[in-house]
Amino acid sequence: MVIAKIAPLYYNSPMDWRILGHQWAVELLAQHAAHGGLRHAYLFTGPSGVGRRTLALRLAQSVNCLQPPVPGQPCGVCSTCTRLEKMQHPDLALIQAEQAGGTLKVEQVCDLQRSLSLAPYEANYRIALLLRFEEAHASAANALLKTLEEPAPKVLLLLTAESVESLLPTIVSRCEVLRLRPLPVADAAEGLQGWGIPAAEAQLLAHLSGGRPGYARRLHERPELLEQRQGWLNELVSLLGSSRLERFAYARAAAKAASEDREALRTCLQVWSSFWRDVVLAASGAAAPLTNLDRAAHIEKLASGLGLEKARQVLERTEQTLALIDRNVNLRLALENLMLDLPRERM
Repeated sequence: MVIAKIAPLYYNSPMDWRILGHQWAVELLAQHAAHGGLRHAYLFTGPSGVGRRTLALRLAQSVNCLQPPVPGQPCGVCSTCTRLEKMQHPDLALIQAEQAGGTLKVEQVCDLQRSLSLAPYEANYRIALLLRFEEAHASAANALLKTLEEPAPKVLLLLTAESVESLLPTIVSRCEVLRLRPLPVADAAEGLQGWGIPAAEAQLLAHLSGGRPGYARRLHERPELLEQRQGWLNELVSLLGSSRLERFAYARAAAKAASEDREALRTCLQVWSSFWRDVVLAASGAAAPLTNLDRAAHIEKLASGLGLEKARQVLERTEQTLALIDRNVNLRLALENLMLDLPRERM
């Protein structure tokens, strides 16, 4: 796949923060930054890849930009904007779990609190960017409450999370909450083309990402992720035409590999779930766009042959298996049960 050169980071039009969608949030935050209405803490919620971190960084740039073209609009080219974009500014503290799915520790929050007690080195505001805060240990979340209740001057706290339900209500109540949702697929595809991505690829990426621009861009910039996805879908298609013995051999090998790398199995089952969700949509006649657009013909064929009830059963079993990955269960047995529920398809 040829990787197109992404368009320049910023445009010059007022209040264009170089973000696909979420214009309501851009306008709100720009007003806060420009007219003295800045809150001490903001919480950006939504699925991964929807633009939570990007929007938070744009707000950090807008309040610290050295040469804003208009109030509330970051220039994107001054030293402050460029370093914040790279998350390498001395007045930016980045706090997150060591890896996705890990735990954000109380020690990290305590270290943050000590740094926030100092005046900014060079920017207008010290920025604390706390990513995926739903991964915070309970003690870490409780420790942050004191900072939220008694914020230091010239400090801006920016949190991201999957949802408000994943956080303590006392955390949520002390933040300005911005709930970000995926874009309509057509809008996402159009926006991706505006970044210089070819139309056919933009259409596929918009579907695969479910309208999440950040995730779509990551797939574009890392074609190996798309190749990996194709491999997992090819394995699923092969299993549909395999014998029970061959399926059990696959389950045994997958369980053994997962003993060292569960993340790969988790991602594989997520891809399989998206495929069976498409089959359910097609079988139900729903007008919702398919995720796996490049597999539409096979999805329609399976939907016609299986019917809605059987498609739902396979999807539910796949999602149940996915939920068991991080539990203390016999993965081989769980995968064998999944293999038994996969339909047989003549190849």
